[in-house]
Amino acid sequence: MNRLENKVIIITGAAQGMGKIHAEKMLAQGAKVVITDINEEKGREVQQELGDNSLFIKHDVSSESDWKNVVDMTLEKFGQIDALVNNAGITYNYALEDLTLDDYMKIVNINQVSVFLGTKAVTPSMKAQNSGSIINISSMNGLIGGAAGYTDTKFAVRGFTKACARELSPHNIRVNSVHPGVVHTPMLEQEGVKEAVEQFKKTIPLRRVAQPEEVSDMVIFLASDESQYSTGSEFVIDGGVSAL
Repeated sequence: MNRLENKVIIITGAAQGMGKIHAEKMLAQGAKVVITDINEEKGREVQQELGDNSLFIKHDVSSESDWKNVVDMTLEKFGQIDALVNNAGITYNYALEDLTLDDYMKIVNINQVSVFLGTKAVTPSMKAQNSGSIINISSMNGLIGGAAGYTDTKFAVRGFTKACARELSPHNIRVNSVHPGVVHTPMLEQEGVKEAVEQFKKTIPLRRVAQPEEVSDMVIFLASDESQYSTGSEFVIDGGVSAL
């Protein structure tokens, strides 16, 4: 039996990378997926790949009006919203003194404000059906230190998750955060990155980086009915780094 049979799931930042893999694996488990992204060209390509049980919506996750449009179009197409995966996120590899206020606020708006806007936007429909799962993709840097801007927004996502879990639990809406460590994506094969990752792997207790599917498996668990008693919690996929 498919674990997400007939569930309707919105996934942000899903035109590529981890978001696309989440969408593919959720669709394979019986879900109807709404993929959103600012990149319209890639988003439409992904929708063509995924087929009739998918919908692409061009989406600036930092825009409240765009979030209203995503919810309205999802309800018009599929009639319900069972889960939201707040996946979209960015970072800059800048030293603190080189990070401008504009850079910083862009990270805040995409990594943090979008999670607030998305959660707020889907809450009315989830309350109406007395069920829902909101899955906020944080990071291992939402548990331990990392780059300024990225780390603080990922800690904020973790705190926001707990606040919403407490408020929304009477409506049977669960809110959890996922904290991946380093995940094997094409970006890790870039010149200058691969060597750094090889060195970092030596510090990971499991001595390897995560495969994208391992993160998707956790997201699927949280979207499914298998996690009905889990809310306000951190689900960590970092190979043991945060345990050090």
